[in-house]
Amino acid sequence: MAIGPMQLLIVLLIVVLLFGTKKLASLGSDLGGAMKGFKKAIKDDDEESATTQEKVAADEEKKD
Repeated sequence: MAIGPMQLLIVLLIVVLLFGTKKLASLGSDLGGAMKGFKKAIKDDDEESATTQEKVAADEEKKD
């Protein structure tokens, strides 16, 4: 049993009636900001990890 477009429209209508458009817009904005922050944190962590690996490799070369 698949969910059809009519069922999705009904659910969307109920959500809009319960929360209102202003609340949903605010929620969407907050969710977008959280995702942007999450992506930035992952990118920063990857850069930090790459820098650490470069330092370890340079230290190993100095020991040899």
